[in-house]
Amino acid sequence: MRQPSCLARYLASAAVAAILAVGLGGCQTAGMPDITGSVGAKAEARPDADPRRSTEAYGERYRANPKDADAALRYGQALRTTGQRAQAVAVLEQATIAHPGNKALLAGYGRALADNGNFQQAFDTLTRAHTPDNPDWRILSVQGTALDQLGRHDEARRYYASALKIAPGEPSVLSNLGMSYVLSKDLPKAEEVLRRAYGSANADARVRQNLGLVVGLQGRFGEAETIVKADLPAEEAAANVAYLKDMLSRKESPRLGAAPAETVGRS
Repeated sequence: MRQPSCLARYLASAAVAAILAVGLGGCQTAGMPDITGSVGAKAEARPDADPRRSTEAYGERYRANPKDADAALRYGQALRTTGQRAQAVAVLEQATIAHPGNKALLAGYGRALADNGNFQQAFDTLTRAHTPDNPDWRILSVQGTALDQLGRHDEARRYYASALKIAPGEPSVLSNLGMSYVLSKDLPKAEEVLRRAYGSANADARVRQNLGLVVGLQGRFGEAETIVKADLPAEEAAANVAYLKDMLSRKESPRLGAAPAETVGRS
């Protein structure tokens, strides 16, 4: 049997998380839709076309010299890309110990911690990754997501607002802000913000999927299906629609007692 696409798995996890937050009034520490955008090209190595091959290559380079900051950063990013979150945290933690002032490493480590569910530690680490006189909007956005995961939604939105002052209209930040409103059960506001993100020429697939999810959660499945299928090959589009339909059909089900272990919304 063909394995579901990465996007389909993403959508399924996002739907479960949002259903827990909205439909069941579940725990606010449940996994939130994936952080849209990364802590950025300035702060992190960009993932390569073949993540598994990159993981092997950067792993060899890192093991040859664990004190090589660039090798550690790239290896950590590759591990994150392939879902090896705990290992990414371990690698980047050791790198930040060896290079305590390296802000790129701190940014990568903070993002890995957020991926791994260590939200308070992620927030604290990311605070050290930039300075008030030289803030990074990408880091501010990820800090916002960490605060959202901690249930501190009003504070999170102040971080998104600060990020948007630096990068006005940035769709990844708007997407994160929209999912913040999902977690506080304000779906109309979430949709309003996500439509602003969706209208940007720079919006990526995750922005579209977040909007489709929010529209579906409000019962407009036909419209959600149209959004979810946009810009995808037919097979992947069908898989994503099937996952969305399945997850939304469970929103009142008591079987959804906990969110998936992995966090999905927003690199």
